[in-house]
Amino acid sequence: MREIFHGELERLGTDLAAMCGMARVAMEHATQAMVDVDLSLAEQVITDDAAIQRVGERCAEHACALLALQAPVARDLRTVVTAIQAAEKIGRMGELARHIAEIVRLRHPHPAAPAELIDPLAQMGGLAVVASQRVEAAIAAPSGVLSAHSERADDESDRLHHEVLERVKHADPPYPVQVGVDVALLARFFERFADQAVGITRRLDYVVTGERPARPSA
Repeated sequence: MREIFHGELERLGTDLAAMCGMARVAMEHATQAMVDVDLSLAEQVITDDAAIQRVGERCAEHACALLALQAPVARDLRTVVTAIQAAEKIGRMGELARHIAEIVRLRHPHPAAPAELIDPLAQMGGLAVVASQRVEAAIAAPSGVLSAHSERADDESDRLHHEVLERVKHADPPYPVQVGVDVALLARFFERFADQAVGITRRLDYVVTGERPARPSA
């Protein structure tokens, strides 16, 4: 019976890793759509999000069934509960990539952000992709404390977020209001994607160690 249970856990982990890979690709494409002002790529991200959400629902249902039918304890219980939380967070990552693509589509054929701000926004997209790669690998092969590395990358994303907002705030001449709003939203969506990834790595560390990793000082 325990072999069957652990086989189900392995299948659940495989599905979650695949879902994270889908969210990673969505962020790659959303970032590229923003950089290249690519309407078809943006629309692909928007369409593909439905598949990410379906996988998330299936993973959550699978995990809940394991809780109800197997009554796991200790590390197994932590693993199943983390799977439910990870499915929710990865689903949110997919939604955030979709939101970026929606801004690209809304502003097409014009760029979603001023040319001078595309680079820091694209850097945030790159950091988000790396964060999701770490999560994907960690779900596929849990092995030990990961969150410290993810939080350092998240700090860089936060720095870029602040930089972008400051450049909008102090632009001379000022950007039109709509441009400022779009840029603030784009930066926020990139930053929140990375935050969700950090949240998952914290939970994965908890599965492995049984100890909640300390949050960095403010």
